[in-house]
Amino acid sequence: MRRILGIDPGSRVTGFGVIVSDGLRSRHLASGCIRVTGDEFSHRLGEIFRQVAEVIEEYTPVEVAIEQVFMSKNAASALKLGHARGAAICAAVVAGLPVAEYTPRMIKQSVVGTGSADKMQVRHMVRRLLNLDVDLTTDQSDALAVALSHAHSHTTLQRLSRSVRRRGR
Repeated sequence: MRRILGIDPGSRVTGFGVIVSDGLRSRHLASGCIRVTGDEFSHRLGEIFRQVAEVIEEYTPVEVAIEQVFMSKNAASALKLGHARGAAICAAVVAGLPVAEYTPRMIKQSVVGTGSADKMQVRHMVRRLLNLDVDLTTDQSDALAVALSHAHSHTTLQRLSRSVRRRGR
């Protein structure tokens, strides 16, 4: 069983979710939101770094998965989101953890079965897959979806690798 930290980055709210998974069965350990305030963007980035580092220290994941930036109509928003991602990734790298990145479409495909799923569908499937009876914020469910996507992707890659090795013998 691997402990995975999923991160849904944001410049004001960064969601996180920690699961334990063998790739087939997953269990929810923790989830929450890192909320940063203030007008000084560099201070908000520092706070994201610091709080992600605290989550890593508290829950001791062995891997981190994070959502990639998607290009929206507003380039300034996409840049801020990219900076927030960078702060979270730096916290993981400083802790010595491997970081995997997934597009929103890949995450939705992995968790819901369609890359065009909406936020409510993702939240519903995260709650079902993790057998949760509590309500989750969108940021929490998105972060848990990133962690689940990583767990599923890793297991699929391992199976493919074993299959290729068997055929190559």
